[in-house]
Amino acid sequence: MARAFDRVVVVFNPNSTGDAQERAEELKSGLAERAADLPVELRPTEYAGHAREVAREEAGSGAPLIVSVSGDGGYNEVVDGVMKAGETRAAAAVLAAGNANDHRRVVARRPLLDAIVEGRTERLDLLRLTVDDDVRYAHSYIGLGITPVVALELERGGKGSVKEVVTTVRAFSRFHPFAIEVDGRRETFDSLVFANIPEMAKYATLAEDARPDDGVFEVVLVRHRSKLRTALTAAKAAIRGLGTQPSVREYAFCTIDPMPAQIDGEVLELDAGVRARVDIAAGALATVR
Repeated sequence: MARAFDRVVVVFNPNSTGDAQERAEELKSGLAERAADLPVELRPTEYAGHAREVAREEAGSGAPLIVSVSGDGGYNEVVDGVMKAGETRAAAAVLAAGNANDHRRVVARRPLLDAIVEGRTERLDLLRLTVDDDVRYAHSYIGLGITPVVALELERGGKGSVKEVVTTVRAFSRFHPFAIEVDGRRETFDSLVFANIPEMAKYATLAEDARPDDGVFEVVLVRHRSKLRTALTAAKAAIRGLGTQPSVREYAFCTIDPMPAQIDGEVLELDAGVRARVDIAAGALATVR
């Protein structure tokens, strides 16, 4: 069977604190041994946001498979870049090489090298966030409230198991609820997550039935209450999971104050008074897994 892609472009950050460059070179060597006829190009990034530009450029011609050697945030750039190329035959995939790899852990069925060698692609859904006229895509989740606050603290405080625990506790102690308008009503939340996969943050199971290929996403909301009750909800997500959550195709809201949003690990600042809409782009992304 002919492959669904004509080349592999491996995007990685050579200055990452992990092993991205080593893993990228290993993938290229593995493909040279098992699929010698398949062209493979390494594309190191040079600055923040460069992966998005590389993916958009590569997706503009032929039928490339663009592999992000990264965590969820780096893969978000590649996915968003592919989508912003418009009509394209490009596919995208992620080779885990970062702190957070929720998407790869949940979605993968086999080693990525095996999936590439087979050459068959599948379609997955994406989350689409529209803020006024700006559109961003997410492969796994979009979070408001405590989720982006912790992410921002991790950027400042550093990653690693002990540092992450200390940073998360510090962020939680400083956290304040946020308010948005939903269907003309003011609602106050501690957390609001739109999930395309069932797990996030390495350990938490947010929505048992969430799948990235079912044409819907799950809304996981925690209304404002005491910090103790919010902490107990977080513990439940980590230990037992939160169970079945509402599935929708669209969720619209209006911000009241400026606030951060987390998109697959990347933090985006939302201005006050903007209209935002999250919807599902069903089957939008071709991938191998």
